[in-house]
Amino acid sequence: MRVGLTGGIGSGKSTVAGFLREAGAAIVDTDAISRGLTLPGGAAMPAIQQAFGADYVATDGALDRERMRVLVFSDAAAKRRLEAILHPLITAEALSQADAVTSVLVVFDVPLLVESGRWRARVSRVLVIDCSAETQMKRVLQRPGWARERVEGALAAQATRQARRAAADAVLLNDGLPLVTLRNEAMNLAARWGCGTIATP
Repeated sequence: MRVGLTGGIGSGKSTVAGFLREAGAAIVDTDAISRGLTLPGGAAMPAIQQAFGADYVATDGALDRERMRVLVFSDAAAKRRLEAILHPLITAEALSQADAVTSVLVVFDVPLLVESGRWRARVSRVLVIDCSAETQMKRVLQRPGWARERVEGALAAQATRQARRAAADAVLLNDGLPLVTLRNEAMNLAARWGCGTIATP
């Protein structure tokens, strides 16, 4: 079973991914793959430097993430250029990782699954972690370096709650939910999909 896991920033998606891993699922983290591609010597760096110039490459040869973030939030064409470089490489590596595992449940952690429009055909189920925009704002503002304006920009760049829920086969509402309850719900979904056992309340 291949499941796509997604949710807006601050929804608790990474926490649920950890619970699913605990249940025995193999997690393919596309954010981690993206970071690896843009580290010094990363496979995406030559094309990024050619497309955007040396100003977007840090002194160690990695992507200058902060400069690129500012650019893509303000320039839709630049965002599309970056995605055209990264997305095929991320997808190829993610599928390669999935093919190499033996778990009966493979979970692709894809923050922009709904926005990409390509991942739905690659998974059997879509699991959305959902919460209110107010909860997202509160959680993300607790992260170092995140001001309200930056959070608002990130929220605006992502799919709406309605769009994510419309694409979902299963939804975990993580709004005021005790962590133990969220864990049990994630464990029960994993069991339903053939991995692990039903959690006790």
